[in-house]
Amino acid sequence: MRRSAQVRAGLILSGWLAMTLPSFADVSNDTPAGWQARAPRDEIRPAFRYRSDGGPQGRGSFVIEADQREGLFGWWEKTIPVKGGRYYRFSVLRKTERVNLPRRTVVERVLWRDDKNKPVEHDELSRASFEEGKRPRSEPEYPSEQGVDERGWTKVAGVYLAPSGATRAIVELTYNWEPGGRVEWADVALEETPAPPPRKVRLATVHYAPGAGTTSAEKCRLFAPLIEEAARQHADLVVLPETLTAVGRPYIDAAEPVPGPSTDYFAKLAKQHDLYIVAGLVERDRHLIYNVAVLIGPDGAVVGKYRKVTLPRGE
Repeated sequence: MRRSAQVRAGLILSGWLAMTLPSFADVSNDTPAGWQARAPRDEIRPAFRYRSDGGPQGRGSFVIEADQREGLFGWWEKTIPVKGGRYYRFSVLRKTERVNLPRRTVVERVLWRDDKNKPVEHDELSRASFEEGKRPRSEPEYPSEQGVDERGWTKVAGVYLAPSGATRAIVELTYNWEPGGRVEWADVALEETPAPPPRKVRLATVHYAPGAGTTSAEKCRLFAPLIEEAARQHADLVVLPETLTAVGRPYIDAAEPVPGPSTDYFAKLAKQHDLYIVAGLVERDRHLIYNVAVLIGPDGAVVGKYRKVTLPRGE
């Protein structure tokens, strides 16, 4: 009985490993050395293909294509040796077909690892109150889009400092979830580069809950002298509190469109003091309201916004 129980345990463990370990495959004999096609499990694996004549210059490309099933997930991967403490530039060209939201469906990233293929720590100590004095673990780098050429190829690139403990970098080219789409990557590179020139930015945060004032306009005006003081101290970016127009009043009473009266007011201050302002507001969009952070530029234009969640919590 003891032996049969061990056999059953071994079969269960083997089955668990088969379900949890990423699957590997050699897609074709001409796939460049070091590149692997991976997926969490074969059941949700998209189709992989290497095109030796692919890409805008015909130098080869990596393709992932999804059928009409939902939730397919896979990525191309390569491990590249690096030297800790050096700067590296990642770049790739990407082209998508039948992908509605590329920034969600298609993801490029770089992960820093040590000789044991374990995540490494940042060199600088954390100043966050919950882990003061600790070295935080390095998180993946996510290169940004740099523009699209006339043939539809998007350049994705970024320059990063490898943590001193890093000896290798894992480059991943990922396709997530969307049915029926296709993505092609070409000219993938991760190369050492000189350190970029410093770009110093002075940040200011305003810790103030505007209890006074009964309207959104009155609460916004309470921040004018605080923003003026931040500008006097040469701040480039001023971050205001979350849902500042809803302090002491219902969310629904503070909700307004973005852009709207509150963003217009802070836009005037941003232009007046030649700085960026992040304002935490309550946004109304049709019948929904959101906790939103709005970034306003020195020209008074809304650079972007980030919706955290619909409000109120009871909904």
